[in-house]
Amino acid sequence: MSSSGHLVLVPALLRWSYVELDDELRKSFEVALHAGTAVALLIALRDEVSEAVHALDGPRVVRHLLSLAPAGAAALAFERPIERRLGSARGVARAQLLGGMGLALADRAPATRGHASARAGDALAIGLAQACALAPGVSRNGATLTAARLLRFERSAANRLSRHAALPIILAAAGLKGYRLWKRGLPSELAAPFAAGFAAAFCSTLASAPLVEVVDGARSYAPFAAYRVGLGALALRRLG
Repeated sequence: MSSSGHLVLVPALLRWSYVELDDELRKSFEVALHAGTAVALLIALRDEVSEAVHALDGPRVVRHLLSLAPAGAAALAFERPIERRLGSARGVARAQLLGGMGLALADRAPATRGHASARAGDALAIGLAQACALAPGVSRNGATLTAARLLRFERSAANRLSRHAALPIILAAAGLKGYRLWKRGLPSELAAPFAAGFAAAFCSTLASAPLVEVVDGARSYAPFAAYRVGLGALALRRLG
């Protein structure tokens, strides 16, 4: 987990020059990948999204806002300082390691609550967890799943709450970065790589969409936690 973390660790471990690109263009490219993922998820989960939209009422709107507001406010205020201070390959590796351990510990909580039992306080807690994902490597999905499991939600409910919190933020970030890129102008030689990145993220996400049901039915998050801990430990060892 943590797409932003992988975008830092993989080039660093393979000694690619990707990390030497202009920061703004590199972040814009990463958002192009996230946008491709989000659009694919909207298509793959259209029934779930439609159901959620049609079920909106006053309390649900409040819960959605509470799950979105912390991440949005933190991004506007602290995005660049956080990336500068915590965005190194070693910082990302530590975040992967600690995030995996946190998820493993949270997954030991009893699973007693369904999606319908979510309240305003739960939404705020998940929103605060999502704000922590501004630090590269923390993982938006991992952080929100950790919060939801600590709140004793069943895994399928935790996954649903995580998706509903993440999709609007990803789309909003893609829109904001796209606007900034439009204002700045994209060099013509980078148009093809951006389009290829969007297409690759879109197609791979759409192809793996059936895994959503597999994850929803997971009896443990241990495999995901183990992967994150292993990747973080390996990266710290390789990076010295």
